Formats: sequence, C-alpha cells, structure tokens
Amino acid sequence: MVTLESIGLFRSLGRDELQALRLIAKEQHFSPPSSIFKEGDPGDGVYFVKDGQVEISSLVGGNRRVLSQLGSGEIFGEMAVIEHRPRSASATAARETDVYFLPRGEMLSFIQRSPGLAFGLLQYISHRLRDFDQVYLREVVQAERLAVVGNFARSIVHDLKNPLSIISLSAQMLDRPDARPEARTQAAVRIRRQTERINDMVSDILIFTEGKRIDVDIQPANYHTYVMELVAELRGEAELKNARIQLQNEPTSILIRFNPRRLSRVFHNLVHNAADMMPGGGVITLRFRSDGKEIVTEIEDTGPGIAPEIADKLFEAFATFGKEQGTGLGLSICKKIIEDHRGRIWAQSAPGRGAVFAFALPLA
Repeated sequence: MVTLESIGLFRSLGRDELQALRLIAKEQHFSPPSSIFKEGDPGDGVYFVKDGQVEISSLVGGNRRVLSQLGSGEIFGEMAVIEHRPRSASATAARETDVYFLPRGEMLSFIQRSPGLAFGLLQYISHRLRDFDQVYLREVVQAERLAVVGNFARSIVHDLKNPLSIISLSAQMLDRPDARPEARTQAAVRIRRQTERINDMVSDILIFTEGKRIDVDIQPANYHTYVMELVAELRGEAELKNARIQLQNEPTSILIRFNPRRLSRVFHNLVHNAADMMPGGGVITLRFRSDGKEIVTEIEDTGPGIAPEIADKLFEAFATFGKEQGTGLGLSICKKIIEDHRGRIWAQSAPGRGAVFAFALPLA
C-alpha cells in the first residue's frame, strides 16, 4: 500500500502542494473482476494504484489482449489529462484493489500551478509511449508489419523530442534560485505552450490513424499579427538545430479564417523539416504574397532540395528520404490541416536551390 506522497510522480512536491493534492484525490475500491473504466468511456481523470493490481487491456485483431499489469504506485488513464477523448483501453481490477482518482479538471488546474509536476507527467507519458511501442512492435512482428509500425513509432518520438527539450530547459530555469521573475514567467509560458503543442500533436496523430475528418474551429484573424508572433517562437527552435530564419517580406495585415493552434503545427513541421535537411546549418526564408483571393506562404531552405525519388510522394504517409529520423507523416498531417482550412499545399525544387514548401489559404 502506498500513500500519495510516496508515488514517484509526487515525490518532488512541497508540503503545501501535497496538501492541495490530497484535497482533490478520491479513494475508490474495486473487487475483481470489476471494471474501473472501459474503452470508449469519457476520459474524466487519472488513476494511481494505492494497493492491488490493475490490468490494462484492449481489442487487438478482434481479441482482447492484456497490454500491461500495474501494481502499487503506478499510474493509468494518464492520457485523459492532456486530451479530452474517450478511453482507448479498458482497466480492470485483477484482485482487491484501491486506487486514488484525480478528476481531469482539478488535475489540470493543479498542473498549471505546478510546472514541475507538468514536466514529470510528460516524462512519464513519454516513457509509457515507448513501452507501449514495444508491445505493439511484438504484435507487428507476428503480423509481418514491423517496418510500418516501427517507422510510425520513431516518427512520434521524433515529433515529441523538440517540445520535451524546450520544457526541460524551461523547467531548469524555474528551478534556478537566482532566476529573475521575468525569466520565470517566460519559462512558465513556454512550458504551457509546449504542453498545448504536445496535446495537439497527439490529437493530430490519433485523428490521422483513425482516418476521421474533424470540423476545424476557424475564425477570422489578422495573419500578419499571428505570423510575426509565431516566427519569434520558431527562431528559437531553429537555432537549436543551427538554422537561421529570415523574412524576405512580412505578410500583409489582412484577415483570413484559420485555427491558430492547428496552423502552427504546419509551420513547425515545415520549419523543422527544413532544419533537418541542413545538418551543417543553413538559412530558412519565409515570404508571403496575396492576389486578393488567397494568401500564399512559402518556406525555402538552403538544403540539397527535394530528391527525385520522392518528389511525387512527399505528402503520402511514411514517405521520407535523406533524413535519419521521420517518416513523412508530418507532411501528411500538414496536408490534412491545410485542406481542412479549404486551402492547398505543394512543394517545388530547382537545381542549385533548396526545397520550397508553400501553402495557400483563402482570404476571409
């Protein structure tokens, strides 16, 4: 039997934070083979095993398979914290079991007040994804689909690497006793933004794999203001890969209909792809033009250009060339996001020049 403060995720919390945690935690008891939650149930919170054993299972190929068995101190249902979607697996009490339940709303509020806990939870989710990947890799070997799922798993880890690195650096800044209040505020903002970004990544990947079309919440907004704020964020990330971002011109101050968070995924993917193709460093140029009906955004790099072998497959899932990591899934997601905005996306390359990726969005 474990207490809240002895659970690994909470060991670094202070006395006041632990007291606040105890107030929101609810103890529940389950006898075998009681269901704690089922696939498709609302993701209403996260659980910690106080005592007993919990089996996590899912339907695989029409058969129910046990994915993991969890004991005292372990966490489950954690994806409900970062995405408000139905449960993707079932949890069952394997023997007499007591759990701590933390409702999603209260847990989110607690995380917002405790950046250290947010970082710890993201680390735990990253480790769980890696373990989960290994389980499915074994399934794929049996089904002779190892290459496809292996590439997909590497793509997920590759996409998570950048925001996790930024969260790690920001958390270190928050822990420094000599950090200025302004620096602490900026670090907290970066953690929140990168947490939202990981949430968007997970949602996009789930939507992509499920093959479902979603209604995008798009509203009229000033494209110039949006781009200039986003470029400041992109520059810091590009510098981590020895790349420099420059603006050939600024977008006109014009209204277009878009979803800022989803469209930022397109910018992040295209800029990171460009930086990956310039391992020795280089320049990424952004330019904009409008013809009165749509606004076109172009992103050009000084890399080797687009390989002929992949030129006609760029936006297909798992198409990639010349990169140590990545599967081309990012470009497939970019294409879906732009098309959900009623826009279009394309790429081109000329001898002696790098790659140019462009997308057009209709004016409001």
